Amino acid sequence: MKLTSNAFDDNATIPGEYAFAVPNAQSRYSLSTNRNPHLAWADVPENTQSFVLICHDPDVPSVGDDVNQEGKFIAASLPRVDFYHWLLIDVPASQREITEGSHSTGITPRGKNGPQAGDGQRHGLNDYTSWFASDPQMSGEYYGYDGPCPPWNDERLHRYVFTVYALVVPRLAIQGPFDGANVLNALEGHVLAKASLTGTYTLNMNL
Repeated sequence: MKLTSNAFDDNATIPGEYAFAVPNAQSRYSLSTNRNPHLAWADVPENTQSFVLICHDPDVPSVGDDVNQEGKFIAASLPRVDFYHWLLIDVPASQREITEGSHSTGITPRGKNGPQAGDGQRHGLNDYTSWFASDPQMSGEYYGYDGPCPPWNDERLHRYVFTVYALVVPRLAIQGPFDGANVLNALEGHVLAKASLTGTYTLNMNL
């Protein structure tokens, strides 16, 4: 399989319109248009019955105490963990493309509705759900796509890995909360092929 995008090339910078926030010299960052990027895939196995799309950032600090704190920085050497930005399952086997802005066209405080995403597809909960859990103005269930917003004081350039999986089942059975870990568990034994596309992003104006 092969995964491409009209929005950015593999290992290139993701444009700010597809991010949750963009750099701002005065306020460190500003909220952005948060549009989902265009994606297209090809060379699909013949027996494919559905697709799953996952976007995750493997470069999120494992300790959040210094995140976005004036006078502090997050060392590039700090151990990192995964942060899921998009979980889309039960994509029809006939589909080969996701159009720009079809699943997200702005920031929705407390999160977009889900899990139903149209045409029988389902959105999972991205990790802004836990990130904003203690924020009274933003807390809620964040379904679907919400783009990059890495710490502005992080010394590491973040990667955003979009992966499409071709499955032998028409519908994926999720056990437990509809989150990244449980989607990955549900994929086991059902994957025919997969393809990835990686974009990079930072809010650190010194990188």
